[in-house]
Amino acid sequence: MKRLRGLPFVIAGAIIALSLLTSPASAQASRTWVSGVGDDVNPCSRTAPCKTFAGAISKTAVNGEINCLDPGGFGAVTITKSITIDCHEVYGSILNALTNGINVAFDSFAGTDVRKTVNLRNLNLQGFDSGLTGIRIFGAGAGSFVNIEDCLINGNFGSPGTGIGDQRTNGTLNVVNTTIRDMGGSGLTIASAAAGLIKATLSNVRVINAASGVAVGAGAAVHLSNSVVSSNSVAGIAISGGGINIDATTISFNTIGIKQVGGSVNLSHNDLSFNGTGVSGTVNSYSNNRFTNNGAGGTIAPIGSTTNPTGLQ
Repeated sequence: MKRLRGLPFVIAGAIIALSLLTSPASAQASRTWVSGVGDDVNPCSRTAPCKTFAGAISKTAVNGEINCLDPGGFGAVTITKSITIDCHEVYGSILNALTNGINVAFDSFAGTDVRKTVNLRNLNLQGFDSGLTGIRIFGAGAGSFVNIEDCLINGNFGSPGTGIGDQRTNGTLNVVNTTIRDMGGSGLTIASAAAGLIKATLSNVRVINAASGVAVGAGAAVHLSNSVVSSNSVAGIAISGGGINIDATTISFNTIGIKQVGGSVNLSHNDLSFNGTGVSGTVNSYSNNRFTNNGAGGTIAPIGSTTNPTGLQ
């Protein structure tokens, strides 16, 4: 009888012990790691890292962080939750030949993921001259944020051949200290997929040797500052809708410096030089811009009562 009375406690204890053994394996970690010598069957811990970002993201909790233990190529990844991928100090690489490097799919974020924030730091995305889009951002995205810092995006000559393509319906994009070069299409494309608004701040960005350096479409409000947009075969800045304010930026050696066919362009403290055509369409300019050694064309409309000096385009 004593044994029978104690049996339920034994069974309960066994169940508790089993749950303690199994729950950590199914739980997602707030921080995971990848390594060039890792394996995606691992738990992605510091001592047993994963091999790829795709392997690590499935084991990382919402609002968690993936870090790189050492330099390596960690593969393309689709992001469907708020997360940080941070490879500072070691430089993580993604080879995205014939595909996109990073897809940020906001329509696949859970309804409980209220932050809707993706942070990408110190990544090298190499398209190997056949990549499609380095970082593609899409979906409804209401209240969403994408922050891209200290990245290099290179060699996308597939279709559309874009460095960063943000075509959410709504959201905020921040790009800081990032280089985009050698693109068959646009270095950055920012345009709302519907009647929404994408707010983009681009600071210390270098866009070199694309078709259009920065392409702005309907539903985009863009502030570009302290940047270099150079040697682009169609235009440095191409705007068909929305609006862009450009401040303290060098726009040089492009076929067309600024190509405006829609939307609005406001300029302050910029240098536009050595473009085949300085301006196509109409731009609004404070008197503190410098237009030198550009081919003639377009209209530079003064902002305020002070006009631009004659003949500087």
